[in-house]
Amino acid sequence: MESTLELVTDVLVIGGGTAGSVAAIKAKERLPDGTVLLLEKANVKRSGAIALGMDGVNNAVIPGHATPEQYVKEITMANDGIVNQRAILAYAQQSFSMIQELESWGVKFQKTATGEYDIKRVHHKGSYVLPMPEGYDIKKLLTRAIRRVGVKTENRVMATRILLNEGRVAGIVGFNVRTGEFVVVRAKTVILCCGAAGRLGLPASGYLMGTYENPSNAGDGYSMAYHAGAELTNIECFQINPLLKDYNGPACAYVSGPFGGYTVNAKGHRFMLSDYWSGQMMLEFYKELTGPNGPVFLKMNHLAPETVSEIERILHTTERPSRGRFHAGRGTEYGEQLVEMAVSEIGLCSGHSASGVWINERGETTVPGLYAAGDMASVPHSYMLGAFTYGKICAASAIEYIGQAGMLGVDDGAVQAERQRIMAPLDRPTGIPPHLLEYKLRRQVNDYLQPPKSANRMKVGLEYFLRAHEELEQLGATDPHDLMRAAECAFIRDCAEMAARASLFREESRWGLYHCRQDYPEMDDVNWFVHVNLKRNETGEMQLFKRPVEPYVVTLDQEELRGYHRLRMASTAVEAVN
Repeated sequence: MESTLELVTDVLVIGGGTAGSVAAIKAKERLPDGTVLLLEKANVKRSGAIALGMDGVNNAVIPGHATPEQYVKEITMANDGIVNQRAILAYAQQSFSMIQELESWGVKFQKTATGEYDIKRVHHKGSYVLPMPEGYDIKKLLTRAIRRVGVKTENRVMATRILLNEGRVAGIVGFNVRTGEFVVVRAKTVILCCGAAGRLGLPASGYLMGTYENPSNAGDGYSMAYHAGAELTNIECFQINPLLKDYNGPACAYVSGPFGGYTVNAKGHRFMLSDYWSGQMMLEFYKELTGPNGPVFLKMNHLAPETVSEIERILHTTERPSRGRFHAGRGTEYGEQLVEMAVSEIGLCSGHSASGVWINERGETTVPGLYAAGDMASVPHSYMLGAFTYGKICAASAIEYIGQAGMLGVDDGAVQAERQRIMAPLDRPTGIPPHLLEYKLRRQVNDYLQPPKSANRMKVGLEYFLRAHEELEQLGATDPHDLMRAAECAFIRDCAEMAARASLFREESRWGLYHCRQDYPEMDDVNWFVHVNLKRNETGEMQLFKRPVEPYVVTLDQEELRGYHRLRMASTAVEAVN
């Protein structure tokens, strides 16, 4: 394991999932005579959050159904106004052309009998959901496109740190998770597409890999961006989702909703106007779940048998095909029983909430030459189509950047220091097994950061996360896989500290359940209508600060800004469903 693989490339993309695949493809198309290298710690054939496909896109801005401005307004409302509207608008203006390009690669979207896109309404105000009846093969289609355009791929290589030269990106270091070979890549530009911090909280099952998000996403990109000095934003805005009880997959009210399914309480009463995922929706869900009318259920047993069969066809064949086997084992029939729901563990994921690496409408982070796309970038509620679109945006920006930026040298001292850090567990084969420290860290995340939040609990949690620095230096490894798990423990610890500090810093409640503070229960626009950003400063400390919300390009009045705060159905309007 002493050998070193040294690579040189013009464009380096880290992460071969949704955003990374498109970023690599589009970069190579724009740079046919240059080199584009894609690093993936798994295998690009089946990697990322869409490894087993996806049943639809949640945020398609289709002409005739919605305008980019309408979409920007919807997402601004869903995020209590704390957004960079220019970044959202850039997505909304380019998302339809991305859909058309995906179709040219073989991706199939659902059409009506007249050949129009079959758009469904799930959001509180607009219609943006576009089903993909054969979405199970989307990763295969992306992989073919990667090969067709000539992107170089290194599978089973995990990046651990970004290398800088006078504040600009110069490359990365990492290692092969199968052989243990140390890897150094020199690059003119780097595009981070590492997904969510999905292994932050611990699932109710206790299984480390039983997460809502893809469990290979341990916060790698969040941590690498932080250590490179990039700003991260709204980390206190956690990702929390409705799940099927005892199953690590979404409850999919957004799939059943267009067919007539909806969420009810234990009395069989509908209590929310919209099942679209937002912090406000999750707060109403949590109140009902933990109140006297809990548990909460997904109701489909009033639907026609052929409708139920169509829902089952979608949910049991794509993304989480084990869902059907799970329900069969429980004896649950959608057409006969209510399906119990629960709340997921917490994570960081701008794709579903708003917590990510700060980028602008060009995909640029605050570090020259470093770009970010997908669930780890700061464009809120961007989902799969947003990852595709910002992968494309980042590719265009990165190619423009390297036109004026040459290849930089790397600091040999920094390379050797990182080699020593990541390989150290191999010198302690009888040290703490990585899975034990990971369990401890994530258990503490649940105990001290899970909303509703309070300063007293979060301060205690922060002490634990800081103490974990010492425990990281006691981790042991006997093979490259253990080495990977040890490196992931460091990523998780970094994300936990960021989550604790950002949550303590914002002294108000905002985004519904995502940042619900018991000691500051009200939203305070006077003092906190700002982004809370953080970065690693020159002395190596975590610095938190307020970044003003930039002037809107799509205006909303105060009534519209609070549009998502009126999701609970009035008692007179509650629908009894017996």
